[in-house]
Amino acid sequence: MKEMYLEDGYLWAFEATVTEADGERVVLDRSAFYPQSGGQPSDLGFLLRGGERFSVVEVQNSDAGAVHTLDHAGLLPGERVSGKIDEQRRYIFMRSHTACHILSAVIFAGTGAKITGNQIDLTRSRVDFSLESFDKAKMSEYVQKANEIAARKLPVTTRMISREEALAIPDLVRLAMQVPDREMIRTVEIEGIDRQACGGTHVKNTGEVGRIRMIKAENKGKANRRVYFTLEEA
Repeated sequence: MKEMYLEDGYLWAFEATVTEADGERVVLDRSAFYPQSGGQPSDLGFLLRGGERFSVVEVQNSDAGAVHTLDHAGLLPGERVSGKIDEQRRYIFMRSHTACHILSAVIFAGTGAKITGNQIDLTRSRVDFSLESFDKAKMSEYVQKANEIAARKLPVTTRMISREEALAIPDLVRLAMQVPDREMIRTVEIEGIDRQACGGTHVKNTGEVGRIRMIKAENKGKANRRVYFTLEEA
């Protein structure tokens, strides 16, 4: 299955063919719907077959590709459909995901802390870090620095590289894990600030992020610190 969201996060509409169907669950030959992964929720939207509308209520990864769960059955293999994503919802996730990268880059530069988890949501998002010590005042400084970077309107670009090339790049994986076991690795780069292995959707320019406002910072156990934030318009 062609994962169209990897190439263009702003692709809200597309045409595809149903390759598998099992009641309300269908797989397409190509899709712009992002499946739930890496702390980013799946896209919502709908598929159209002629005049009949099938709401997409969930998208999950599988060995066959992204499985789109619909509000009712009826689609059959071989049928052509038009897909439409809830772009306002997706765009919030794009802004928030890029904000996570900026904030994690600032904290990594200041402390060397890697990400132990994250969760993006519509009203607020969170990032967990592997920090031994925790200073809320210092965290406020990191958020301010992240906002200064966002305001610079830096380009955000994606690129597919070989696993061999990825392994040769220091700190490409900021998560507390190894480079994914894949032949090709997708990278997301914020010009002059950050480069990470990531399969999520992002804005093209940091100016689109808006302003990061920290809601709270807290301890979540030994060497695990959590920061909640929301986004405001620039």
